[in-house]
Order: sequence, then C-alpha cells, then structure tokens
Amino acid sequence: MSGIYASIQSVQVMKEKRKGENKMGELTNVEEIFGKNVFTLGKMKERLPKDVFKEVKKVMDQGGELSMAAANVVAKAMKDWAVENGATHYTHWFQPLTGITAEKHDSFIANPDEMGKMIMEFSGKELIKGEPDASSFPSGGLRATFEARGYTAWDITSPAFLKEASTGVILCIPTAFCSYTGEALDKKTPLLRSMEAVSKQALRIVRLFGNTEATKVVASVGPEQEYFLVDEKLYKERSDLMFAGRTLFGAPAPKGQEMEDHYFGVIRERVGAYMKDLNEELWKLGVSAKTQHNEVAPAQHELAPIYATANIAVDHNQIVMETMKRVAVKHGMRCLLHEKPYAGVNGSGKHNNWSITTDNGVNLLDPGDTPNENVQFLLVLACIMRAVDRHADLLRQSASDVGNDHRLGANEAPPAIISMFLGEQLEDVVKQLVETGSAASCLEGGKLLTGVSTLPDLQKDATDRNRTSPFAFTGNKFEFRMVGSADSIAGPNTTLNAIVAEAFCEAADRLEKAANFDDAVHDLIKEYMTEHQRIIFNGNGYSDEWVEEAEKRGLPNIKSMIEAASTLTSDKAVALFEKFGIYTKPELESREEIIYETYAKTINIEALTMIDMAGKQIIPAVVKYVKTLADTAGAIKAAGADASVQVKLLSTANEKLAAAQAALEKLIAVDKEASEMTDVKAQAFFYKDSVKAAMEELRTPCDELEMIVDKEIWPIPTYGELMFEV
Repeated sequence: MSGIYASIQSVQVMKEKRKGENKMGELTNVEEIFGKNVFTLGKMKERLPKDVFKEVKKVMDQGGELSMAAANVVAKAMKDWAVENGATHYTHWFQPLTGITAEKHDSFIANPDEMGKMIMEFSGKELIKGEPDASSFPSGGLRATFEARGYTAWDITSPAFLKEASTGVILCIPTAFCSYTGEALDKKTPLLRSMEAVSKQALRIVRLFGNTEATKVVASVGPEQEYFLVDEKLYKERSDLMFAGRTLFGAPAPKGQEMEDHYFGVIRERVGAYMKDLNEELWKLGVSAKTQHNEVAPAQHELAPIYATANIAVDHNQIVMETMKRVAVKHGMRCLLHEKPYAGVNGSGKHNNWSITTDNGVNLLDPGDTPNENVQFLLVLACIMRAVDRHADLLRQSASDVGNDHRLGANEAPPAIISMFLGEQLEDVVKQLVETGSAASCLEGGKLLTGVSTLPDLQKDATDRNRTSPFAFTGNKFEFRMVGSADSIAGPNTTLNAIVAEAFCEAADRLEKAANFDDAVHDLIKEYMTEHQRIIFNGNGYSDEWVEEAEKRGLPNIKSMIEAASTLTSDKAVALFEKFGIYTKPELESREEIIYETYAKTINIEALTMIDMAGKQIIPAVVKYVKTLADTAGAIKAAGADASVQVKLLSTANEKLAAAQAALEKLIAVDKEASEMTDVKAQAFFYKDSVKAAMEELRTPCDELEMIVDKEIWPIPTYGELMFEV
C-alpha cells in the first residue's frame, strides 16, 4: 500500500468515525451556530458605515427607498461576507404563484483585468433589482408567453442568507416578483401590502386608547409544520409518491393510528438523527426551530418554530419545507408534505398562529387577567369577530389547495365551515356584553388538584383548547388550523391581515368622530358582538350536528378548492383588497384562473399516474397471479383432490381484475375528455366531478386485489411497509 493511498484511507476512516460520533449526539452549540448563514442586522452593523446602517434601519422600520450609494455599500458588504463563507453565486430568491420558491444563480465574477486576474463584484443595482423571465410562471393571463420581462425587487425587511447545496454556497436575497406592467406575480408582494394595511389601521385603534409611542403594528406568525417520512428505496418504487406526492393506491395496513401510540411517542433513532440534522441546518439559517415530536399517524411528525414577523415567517416556512426535503435524502428517506399521503390515517396540516403587536410591545390579542375590563382587547376581539364572519368565504379560500380537499371536514382536521373558538371565559364575556351591554365578571381558571402529595397543584387556564376549531383563540393569538401542509402561508396571512384591517378601519372611522369616546366604543363592541356572535362555536367541529347548526346560522360550507375560487372575485372581495391596495381586480382574476388551472393539472397528473400504474404494474401482476391460481387449480383437480379454495380465489380475483380493467378504460376515456376541454373553469369542475370519481372507481378493486394477491407478486410497496419501515 503506497503512502498516499494509506493517508487517503486514514482520512476516510477518521471522517467515518466522526460521522458516527455525530449520530450518537455530539454536542451542538446552538448559540454559536444560530444565524451563522444569515446576513443579520448584527452583521450589517459590524460591516456597514454608521450612516449607511442608519439609512438601512430607517428604511426597514419606516419604509422608503434606499439610495443607490447606500445600496452599493450594502451590496459590497453582503458580497464580501458571502464570499468569505464560500459563496460563488447569488440569486434573487422569490415566491411565484407556484407556491414554492424560485431562483436563478449568477456568479460574482466580472471580466478579468488586463493581467488576467478574476474580480468578484456585486453592485447595489444587482442587489435591488433582478430581471427573471416572467412568462414561464403561472400568471393567470397577466402575462402572455411572448411577454417575458419581469422584475424581482429586494425585500430589505427579510435578511439574505446562504444556501449550502451541491451547487455550492449560494447567496439568497429574498425578493418580491412583479410583471413588466407592475402586477404582483408572487406571494410576497400582496403579503407585504397587507402587513402595511393592518399596521396602519391597527395604529389608529391604539391611538384611540392613548398609545402615542407605537409607530407601527406588526403581524406575527408561528406556523407549525406537519410532515411524513418514508424510506427512499420504497419511495422510488411508488410512482404515485414520486409524481403526485401521495399514494393513489393502497389497502389499509393491519395497524394504523387506532392505538394512539405514535402521538408524542418515543422518536425512532433514524428519525431522531434526521431531526437533529434538520434542526442544525435550520438554526444556521436563522430559523428558530423549537418543537419536534411524533404526530398522530405512523411516520408522521411535526416541527414548530418561534414566532417571527409575518413576511419572515413566510420566508422561513419555505426554507423549512425545502430543508426538510433536502435533509431527508441525506438520511436515505424522503419527506412527504402532501396533505394526505395515505388514505385512512390522518393527513398533515400547518397551524398558522397569528397575532398583532405594537412595536412598543403591546400584544393587541392579550386579554390580560380581566378581559371583561380590557376595553381595547374587547374592541379588537369584536373587530376580528366581524372580519371572520363577514369574510368566512375568503378565509376558507385562503386555506384551499388540492391536497387539502382530502383533509378538511374528514374527522382529522377542522371542517370546511369557518367558525371561531373563544373558550368558556371569553364566550361568557361576549354573552354578557350582548345580553346586558356590560360584562361585570369573568370566569376564573382555578386550580387543578392532582391528588398526589408529591405533585404540585396546577393553576388552570380559564379555558380549554379546541382542536376541532378552524380559528381558535389560544390565549394571546388566533390559531388558524385549516392551512395545508404543502401550502405557502403567505395567502392565509395576506387574507387575515386584509380582513382585520378593514374591520379596524371601519371601527376607527366611527370612533374618531365620536363626541363621547367611552360611550361610542361601548356601543360599537356590543353592536359588533351581537351582529357576529353566530361565528362563535366552542363545540365539536367534527360532528354532523355542527354542520346542521352552521347551516341554520347561515355560515358558508365551501367543500372544495375550486368552489372557493370564485370568492376572490366577488364584489365584496374586490372592494376589500382594492381599498387597501393589496390586490387589483386583474390580480384577483388571475389568481382565480390559476386555481382552476392548478386543480385541473394536478388531478390530470394523478389520473395519468393511476393509468400508468394500473396498466403497467397492478393489472399485469394480477394476471400473473390468476394464471398461477388457474394452473394450481388444474393440477389439483387432475390429481383428484379438492380445488375449491383455489377455484374460489380464482373467481374472486378474476372478478376484481375485470372490474379494475373496466375502471381503467373508463378513466382513460374520462381523462381524455377532460384534457380536451378549453374552458378552464368548466375543465376544473369536470376533473372534480367526473375524473376524481373515475379514479376512485379504479382504486377500489385494485386495493381489494392487494388484500388477496400473493405478496411476492404484488408490484408496489404496501402501506405497512411505507409507514412502518422508517
């Protein structure tokens, strides 16, 4: 063995040894690595001249435009920091209407000097504006194929970060994305507009109560992220998981979630190693990943971060989803973010915890110890009741995506009916205000007596939690529980900010003109709570009785993504969004069209995948099994023995095989009919009503066949393997 080879082998052995040590839980200094790959405000302060830093901070806090001179200084400092950390390229990182992120990488290199030395450059102009092709992203008619120009604009309020990937280290600059004619083509631009709208209107409310120190009100969000893990080898044997993100065939495993033993259970070693690496990657990117645990379904888990301002929370959630997928591959697994990867067990959601706080530290959703006496809180609560009741349809639409249609109302997620859970204490306060005009008392939490001498008695909260409510008050925030796990949280928070801004605006318009503020605010709270008390429901949102009760109350029950789409372009919605400059009518119309297109394309991909799997894998495997049965039955009969079992199995398998073949032919025909339709809305509804029904007709006999066909012959991994071999 040569000396060089021996040295290489020795280094490799040491690498493997260190790798093993890391798996066993080598200590991680979280404080040291947190934000390591982020160009934070602290790093800016260290690297920028005082006057430039002051200008940047002013634009962040108060808005405005950074001077080109300052932008050039920031760009050089950002580039120098990135290059010091191994970066060779930068990208304007944006969020088009696909719901995921997009990036185009450009290197820092400029033309070599006359001596042939390479120069690394990055200008303020390159930092502030980019020009990606806008024609190949969904635009809903805002851009034609030949109209390619689009612009990305630096979001100065969201810090740049370094992405470490196989392409090298890339400097990612969060940006907005708009068309050549100015329309928003992304998720970030409307969100930023909505944040400014709710801040402006909420500031009017706090001014009425004497708060002259606050300069803005910030919407903050903490999104909980649920996900599934599956072994990569098994994943690659399921084309439905690869193409559709969910299983289109699959009989139930002998064990599912019925024992309730997976929820908060001990985390498996392989999954724990994944979570450790995931946390470290996220911490380096400034994402405050805090909570991790097993979720309800087998192989399902959850990660939750600490709150951040809404636009940073949106950026972070996109980073979380992307990092989950990337880290899973390193561990020989795949991360499934689809809302319903497996039939028969709980799917995944994304609980969107939303609150609003002044920049001098006042949480407008904090009721205090005596909420019945907290007039500012009661006004804010009354306005939110008004907003949610008036725009329940828009809120429902904001949580709509194709995968979420499998979850909502399916006894595992909130129903498609929007309601508010306030809990016993606040519901009692509202009831008093509605019935008598005042709330003289509020319920106390009391103490929970454990009955064990060595355990402390616990101070009880004044209210229980309700996991069946789509919009639940949870102490000092509202938890919007309907959002789908794969969806961007930008849309839901844009809508939340917008509808609350409108309610605040209307309240402020009245109260600012009032001759007697105390009487006026009292009357307004009573009026709003009386008018909108129907939206409050503290019971079981999963029950059939609630569906009937909601109908009596006149609450909308919008059952699918495409049924919700038209709410975006109603006169009410257009007036709301245009009033606060969040969306124009053409932008809303484009998003409605994109919803229909997305739905049709998604179901078409699923249908084609089913056709491919059934035609090339499942039916041929069953034919082989049937032949084996027939040969066996014939041989047994020839030997003079009883072949009744084989004959019965043969008959059953043949019958289901015929049903599967007939259903396959029907799906092929129906999907072809759908693909030839030209009206995008009619096409989407045809996919919903006809193609999905044909898909279910094909799945039923195939899943039944899985239960009887020899395991060695069945061509795809089963639910038992997918969910328990992780």
